[in-house]
Amino acid sequence: MNLALSLLGAAERHPQAEALPGITYAELRERAARMAGGLGLEPGDRLATVLDNRIETALLYWASQWCGAVFVPLSWRLAQADLDYCVDDCGARIVFRDDTPLPDGPEHPGALDLDDREPSLMLYTSGTTGRPKGVPRSHAADYHGSLFQVVQHGYRFGDRTLGVMPLYHTMGVHSLIAMHLIGGCLVSQARWDAAEALRLIQDEQITSLYLAPTLFYDLVHHPRLGEYDLSSVETLCYAGAAMTSALVERCLEVFRPRLFVNHYGSTEVYTFSIHRQQAAKPGCAGRPSLGARVRLDESSEILCHMASDSAFTGYWNRPDADAGAIVDGWYHTGDVGRLDGDGDLWILGRVDDMIVSGGENIHPLEVENVLAGHPKVAEVAVVAAPDDRLGQRVVAVVVADGAATAEELDAFCLASDGLARFKRPREYRFVESLPKSPSGKILRRLLREEAPT
Repeated sequence: MNLALSLLGAAERHPQAEALPGITYAELRERAARMAGGLGLEPGDRLATVLDNRIETALLYWASQWCGAVFVPLSWRLAQADLDYCVDDCGARIVFRDDTPLPDGPEHPGALDLDDREPSLMLYTSGTTGRPKGVPRSHAADYHGSLFQVVQHGYRFGDRTLGVMPLYHTMGVHSLIAMHLIGGCLVSQARWDAAEALRLIQDEQITSLYLAPTLFYDLVHHPRLGEYDLSSVETLCYAGAAMTSALVERCLEVFRPRLFVNHYGSTEVYTFSIHRQQAAKPGCAGRPSLGARVRLDESSEILCHMASDSAFTGYWNRPDADAGAIVDGWYHTGDVGRLDGDGDLWILGRVDDMIVSGGENIHPLEVENVLAGHPKVAEVAVVAAPDDRLGQRVVAVVVADGAATAEELDAFCLASDGLARFKRPREYRFVESLPKSPSGKILRRLLREEAPT
């Protein structure tokens, strides 16, 4: 089923349900059709946006689907050179920016018979090395990915979710798509502000939160947290980065959710694995998701089979990238993992983040999990620095909540039963904040570049 037809079905099933604040599904279908009529685009044409998470961005997404155009949301945080590259690379017919008026015209009849294998969405990866890569996603892949999200995140009919993860990011746009399957409402928050998010959760009766760990951290440590009623929240889900055990426990304490889900996936294959009860195993990535097969190769890299219903079919105009990422029908995630005694998957870090110190492999996350449990550590990232003797030494970059010292953090690591002595940091750097991507991922590359030699 293509997404124009799926939107029509949503408007027929629950016309009076609220799709976006103040807009019902019947009104959403009508507005999408009128906007599509004003766009003048043909199926397959590219419509690019450089907008934050305003309601207009969601309307443009649905207008694109209605007329069969490909929606290409671009980060408003990109440098102009990267924006220009992405607009040119995707071949955008129209680019919407802050000052671009929304189109209006006669109702477009809808691309209701469009083959669902045709592209619906083009997301660009963050481009931490080289230019951003275009990731085309078909109607079928996004429909199935969002349907899997409904099931695996435990959504219920009429749920309301906070739409603050960027709509140029896979988490944000799939939350938008998932809501229309259940007659749910995406409550847009244009840009992240923790106090405003707490207000929206209370006033809009948000029932589900799907956020990056960084945003959960901001919520549960906000100084005015106790002023808000958060009892409407039933389910929590995080993705995009690892969550420490300490943060999992704090989220459980604040929200007391029915489900707390770790959603492990990527832009290319929306879901690799799911773990739905983080209270039992904080940080665990669980088992393969619906429609997915996952395995570890001989180097412990996590692979996902390309037969997944939520998978892309290859990068846009980048056969070189395809050759590196897709081998014998398996997508190479670039993540290192392990299976525990129950057969559950745990993410240990990125292949490139592995620290080899004195001939021993050390994964940053296992060190970070220990340090995050110290009461004076607000955030921590572990990276490698060159070392004449060890080859690489472990460096902890710490955002301290209080006057922490390297000596007391080292003593804390030495006292931990879960961290071998040789894995503890040999150096600590204290900073005001950690560099992060728009989706909340810590940019270790920048920290490695800053690490003293």
